[in-house]
Amino acid sequence: MSETGAVNTVPASAEAAPRAADARTRPGSLARTLPPERLLEVRNLKKYFPIKGGFFGGTVGAVRAVDDVNLHVDTGEILSLVGESGCGKTTTSRCVLRAVNPTSGEILFRLGDDEVVDVAKLSDRELRPLWRNMQMIFQDPFGSLNPRKNLFDIIGEPLLVNGVRSRQERMDRVAELLGLVGLRPEYMHRYPHAFSGGQRQRVVIARALALNPKLVVADEAVSALDVSVQAQILNLLLELQERLGLSYLFVAHDLSIVKHISHRVAVMYVGKVVETAPTDPLFHAPLHPYTSALMAAVPQADPRRRGEMIRLEGEVANPAKPPSGCYFHPRCPFATDQCKAEAPALREVRPGHFVACHRAEELDLPGVQSGSAVQAVAQAQG
Repeated sequence: MSETGAVNTVPASAEAAPRAADARTRPGSLARTLPPERLLEVRNLKKYFPIKGGFFGGTVGAVRAVDDVNLHVDTGEILSLVGESGCGKTTTSRCVLRAVNPTSGEILFRLGDDEVVDVAKLSDRELRPLWRNMQMIFQDPFGSLNPRKNLFDIIGEPLLVNGVRSRQERMDRVAELLGLVGLRPEYMHRYPHAFSGGQRQRVVIARALALNPKLVVADEAVSALDVSVQAQILNLLLELQERLGLSYLFVAHDLSIVKHISHRVAVMYVGKVVETAPTDPLFHAPLHPYTSALMAAVPQADPRRRGEMIRLEGEVANPAKPPSGCYFHPRCPFATDQCKAEAPALREVRPGHFVACHRAEELDLPGVQSGSAVQAVAQAQG
């Protein structure tokens, strides 16, 4: 399937098949609908939050937090999802894990070579075994840990829930996981308050890896940490990705981190993906005016070299009442009448480079300049 979101039709016989132990016959399951290298594919994903109002408290509108998103993650790949605060990055990631129920769309996830399941259509009961393969690293390493439990209970809880009843087996596995993330095994009897922010995030990572997942969703996983600690955690994530063959959906707003860690990048604006490309082409030759503005906002590492700031006029579009046509057109200096009237489709303009812009072929937009903070930080962290 292309990035434009064309949906493959599920055979009626597959939808009507009775529920069985084999995942290929249960509701929401498909067979051979993804390319062999693909682990996750999101098709036409939408999440609308109702707005209540009026005398009777009825629904008077909806906030389009995620509005027709299409993206994919291949096995062993790191896809970063970037954009301004409130653009829908976190909601998209939570929909992928079904921590939030999507309004519509498909979330296809590969469980085996011939086994693909639509996460969006699974019941709560069917989701529990699936979550062994999909885990999340949260933004706040302290808020996501129970202060009343020690590390053995925190990291060992997923094992206990999934049938590992032997305490010794859990202790052995917790010790292994602590060593894997760079902590000493004897720390398992300590509580979260005894650790620094970076150490707590290592504990969160160890908990996420307890069940050997295929996909890890990292929601601003290093944004709450000091810069020096960020580099350590990023390098740990890259090491684990190589050692364990993990795939990451990495949600971030810091472009220096994104440039350092990603294979591909998807840029979101007001609930929509406006550009997707491999990391280097996106940073050096963006095709969407919004992506170019993000790149221009990256500070220069050399004070003698000042890049030209692209100042966007107006405010971010209201997701409860978005403008017609392209959502970015009220702020875009290149907008035409077509942009105001017709919503652009996400299309492939260069090999592997997709953009939702009517004028992508005409524009020559600047990317990250040499000497930028992105390059300086990437070199320091590398």
